[in-house]
Amino acid sequence: MNLHFEPITSKNRKQTEALSLFPEQVSFIESVAECLKEAEVAPEWKTVGIYGDCTLIGFAMYGYFHEPLPYGEVWLDRMLIDKKFQRKGYGKAAVLALLKKLSIEYDCNKIYLSVYDVNKPAICLYKQIGFYFNGEFDTKGERIMVYEPYGVQT
Repeated sequence: MNLHFEPITSKNRKQTEALSLFPEQVSFIESVAECLKEAEVAPEWKTVGIYGDCTLIGFAMYGYFHEPLPYGEVWLDRMLIDKKFQRKGYGKAAVLALLKKLSIEYDCNKIYLSVYDVNKPAICLYKQIGFYFNGEFDTKGERIMVYEPYGVQT
């Protein structure tokens, strides 16, 4: 399956909002509708549908924040794969493709995300890809992970 990303617009919004997770995953991420509302009021956020060929399989929200100075931070803040497409390798492929997209789009050498400690499958995936915990927590108590494709882990 060929993965690509398409911005969320009025044409694909309803379908994107209908993406669903397994019950045990719902507490790990805000609903797509909540993410889209947040992105409407915060221009830093970009929202995309994750497509496998022509099929919508997931959603992601990412953005660049000017603080902290001098360089700011790029965040892969939200990502989900619909429960019908999980456990097929799409999550890993989507994260890798998003990391490449963000590295190019923002010309950055660090990408951040946050994850709840109880989300063991996500932590395992992120570590396989090369993320590491930086010892910090976000405002919701999630642990922050960093990906440095060209850097040295600190």
